[in-house]
Amino acid sequence: MLTRLIIYFAYVLKRSLRYRRIKLFFYDLLENPDSKIKAYFDIFMICLVMTSVLLLIYEVNSELNEVDIWFERGIIALFIWEYLLRVWLCNDSHKIFLDYYEKTRYLSIPFRLRKAIWLVFTQKMAYMLTPLALIDLLAIISIYRPLQILRIFLIFRLLKLFRYFNNIKLFADVLASKRFELYTLAIFLGFLIFIGSISIYLLEHRDNSKQVSDLFDALYFTIVTVATVGFGDISPQTTGGRLVAMAMIFSGLGVLSFFTSIIVSALSEKIPELRDQKTHSELSRYNNFVIICGFGRVGQHIATQLEKDQQHFVIIDIDVERIAKAKRRGYLAIHADASRNKVLNAAGINNKATAVLCTTGSDVINVYITLTSRHLNPTIRIISRANHRENVRKLYQAGANDVLQPFEIASLVVAEYIGQPVAFEAIVGIINEEKNFIMEALCINAGCFLDGMRLADIDFEQRKLMLVGVISTHFLHQKHKNKYPIKDQHFYFNPATSFELQANDLLVLLGKEVSIDYFRQQIEESSTPKRRLKS
Repeated sequence: MLTRLIIYFAYVLKRSLRYRRIKLFFYDLLENPDSKIKAYFDIFMICLVMTSVLLLIYEVNSELNEVDIWFERGIIALFIWEYLLRVWLCNDSHKIFLDYYEKTRYLSIPFRLRKAIWLVFTQKMAYMLTPLALIDLLAIISIYRPLQILRIFLIFRLLKLFRYFNNIKLFADVLASKRFELYTLAIFLGFLIFIGSISIYLLEHRDNSKQVSDLFDALYFTIVTVATVGFGDISPQTTGGRLVAMAMIFSGLGVLSFFTSIIVSALSEKIPELRDQKTHSELSRYNNFVIICGFGRVGQHIATQLEKDQQHFVIIDIDVERIAKAKRRGYLAIHADASRNKVLNAAGINNKATAVLCTTGSDVINVYITLTSRHLNPTIRIISRANHRENVRKLYQAGANDVLQPFEIASLVVAEYIGQPVAFEAIVGIINEEKNFIMEALCINAGCFLDGMRLADIDFEQRKLMLVGVISTHFLHQKHKNKYPIKDQHFYFNPATSFELQANDLLVLLGKEVSIDYFRQQIEESSTPKRRLKS
């Protein structure tokens, strides 16, 4: 009966949306590094731990009153609550239970409730024996004051700060990553201290019994000597003792050097990961940003322009030198392969990213990045660079919203305007970000004076404007040359004077800001009366 009840309860938890929401909330509160609520909780716990430590310092020379005692009990109660929640969050007990139950049914073997409980218990114990969980537990035990030996556990309240400072946790991860090397060093250090202690005791006890009266004195002297501290309260008197002391000094220097090299190498391996974590935490503060994949010439120009427009962005590149260059400019940058799912997910493609720009110099890599981005986020805007015309269709098929061919555009500009130095100079000025000219796209509203008008009838020169091209989806324009495909539209570069404008076409104009603003005003005013009649 008890077994059936437990199995039924486990299935209820598995199907319960409310239970999953509650667990997700506490996961965000205690464990999720990307959660804002966790950051606030960590600050609160840091303040609480420091307050409890200050209370302990006050207790050394003063008696706690009743309010202080209840305050400390409240802190311990919160520590207990946090500890139990972390034990609960470390795994899903009902899933472990049901996995074992369904396995026994599939294999037609008897289900043993005791074994199922043992499986759950062992996995919980595996978490409870981790260093941070042990620190949490020892910090709780310290409240029991009658046993004086337990007062030493008060120090573990300070060690709880390991949980709430990411840099301290990183150092703990560094030590964990070099576990084998540290175990080897610890074994060697243990043998060194053991041999040194025995040697000093045998050589010094008889002739220097006042300083080395027992084995503990020899152990103390050995540890102080190996650590190269040398307090001087115990000094060997015999020749053999001095030789052993010198050997321990040199051995201690070797141990410290080995330990330092282990930590330095581990930190050098972790520093890139720490920098990436900092980048991800910075991105989480933005409401929206753009992902730039590739920091070559094109990517650098885009980043410069986005910075001037005060738009947030992150750069992903596999080249170390380019990433270093981006960081020197103060940009957020991640050294990784942008075509990998894990990298784009970590960069926030499903979080707050609004667009992905594929700007690498390889069309193959751009196709891979486009495929990965579209797979991860079906709705995100993807703009890709194509270096060869034959790859444009492939990029659209991979999921790009827009494909640009920078080299083809440049050749068209040179071919069309090389005989017009003023126009050519204006375009170069825009590219070089000079302020005399701007480029703007104006929409032709239905019913405005330009609707149905030929380009020959528009005196752009008198308006102090130059026509760069027209963006249109209208089928009547298919006969014209200099077509440049933009997915469902076409960009007609420097179209012929017989080109007849249609509603919703976009005029790409070059000129001074005052001229373009005045022309836009004319278009809007000429289309307003007809809009009012329709309404």
